[in-house]
This record gives sequence, structure tokens and C-alpha cells, in this order.
Amino acid sequence: MILLRHGQSQFNLHFHATGVDPGIVDAPLTPLGHAQAEAASRDLAGKGLRRILCSPLTRALETATPIAACLNLPILVTSAVRERRAASCDVGTCRTDLARAWPHLDLSRIDEVWWHEDEEPHDVFAARAASFTAGMAADPDWAHTLVVCHWGFIMAVTGRNLGNGEWIRCRMDECGRLVAADP
Repeated sequence: MILLRHGQSQFNLHFHATGVDPGIVDAPLTPLGHAQAEAASRDLAGKGLRRILCSPLTRALETATPIAACLNLPILVTSAVRERRAASCDVGTCRTDLARAWPHLDLSRIDEVWWHEDEEPHDVFAARAASFTAGMAADPDWAHTLVVCHWGFIMAVTGRNLGNGEWIRCRMDECGRLVAADP
């Protein structure tokens, strides 16, 4: 499995410059973020991927789109890999509006409002990440899956800190936990 953190978002740009939440709901990618997504599409070609799982947050969808086009794979949208709700950018766009913006995507696997109402408690987030990992461990195609997701989710399932547009190949350990396979 490969975990890819979305490209730089408008939120990331402003937050990293100021340390203050800029109040950007469901932040889109910056031009640099789009370039990072294009670079990832080239980097991931030839990696044996058979499917793309993607968070329904706009920055993840915008990152997955050029990769899906390059690899000729559909994007399977799942809220299981969304970011933990802790900042303005973690408030999503409702399924109805996502369907208007992304008419080619199957959004049937997500609720109309799929993000946590308030800040998501750490234990709830950890349980969601553990459930995802357990489900993937039982999935025969897990090793050929790209997951386009977020910093907090990647930290929760691997303990690794990835920058925008960075990716890491993972393996399952003997206990069914995802661990980084790349140095």
C-alpha cells in the first residue's frame, strides 16, 4: 500500500506562514499543490497500483485526479481516510455539492455530512484509523492500493510525518499493523 499526503492546500500555505488557522473550509490546492499532484502521478507510475482510495476533502480529490488520469484508475471516495477534524480545513463539503463539483465520482459510500460535527476526539479518530487498517489487512488487494489522505491520518496509521505531496510505501507487519516499508 502507498499512502500519499495531498499536495499543499491554501490552508497549509497560510497556516505555515502565520501559525494561525486562516478559516478556509475544505481548502483547495495551491498552484504548488497541483504541481505536487502532477509530480506524484509521474512518481507512482509503474508501482503496480490497481486502485485509488481517496478522502472526500477537496485537497485530496484534487491530488488524486491527475494520478487517476495518469494510471487510468478510478477514484474510490471514502470518508474513512479523511483528516481528523481539528481545523477549519477539516470541515468538508456535503455529498450533494461534491457530486456537482465532481460528477464523474461515485460518492455513494459517503454520508451527506461525512465529517465530524465538532473537533473529533483523539480516541474516535484512533479507532477510525485502526478500523481502516484492520479492514485493509483483510483485503486481498491492499498491497496494490494508493490511499490519498492527510497528515494526521498517515501519522495515526504509521507514525510517520509526511510533507505535502510526499508518499510512503507500507507493509503489514505480523500483527496486521501498517508499517513504513521505505526508509
